[in-house]
Amino acid sequence: MPSKLIVLDRDGVINYDSDDYVKSVDEWIPLPGSIEALAKLTQAGFKIAIATNQSGISRGYFTVATLDAMHQKMLTLASKAGAKIDYIAYCPHGPDDNCDCRKPLPGLIHQIEKALNMNAKGCYMVGDSLRDLQAGSAAGLKPALVLTGKGERTQAKKLGLDNVGIFTDLRHFVDHLLRNRLK
Repeated sequence: MPSKLIVLDRDGVINYDSDDYVKSVDEWIPLPGSIEALAKLTQAGFKIAIATNQSGISRGYFTVATLDAMHQKMLTLASKAGAKIDYIAYCPHGPDDNCDCRKPLPGLIHQIEKALNMNAKGCYMVGDSLRDLQAGSAAGLKPALVLTGKGERTQAKKLGLDNVGIFTDLRHFVDHLLRNRLK
């Protein structure tokens, strides 16, 4: 049986995304219901990991310290709601840096597996972009697309979305997962 792990993209899944990048703590704003969805996962016994590309660091839009502060805000809000985010993996590189961690490559998921000492194969990767789903698939995860963030644009392209669950938002995904798990 797959481990009880859910891997989530951050921008566009947990918080509002921006084509101009989320560059500050004030710009990091949770999507309606996303923090509560994290709490439901925690209460159902899931470990939660985040896998997020953060090329704004390499582009000079914000620093690692600012990213850490954004993540602290997310962790604090999650904790207050009864959620626990077990690990955050991020890629600070730009698209031309030839790293192994930038999605659609599966490096962030491998970092999560190592950090949590878990095999992620068969678990869910929830994202709003094709590269999120590709990274999950490359690591043996089941992809799920949310229509928040870039999700509607991703769905409209209809590329690589065969056998992908499509959900309105993170709350809808979590409700569906927990409802079907209990049957």
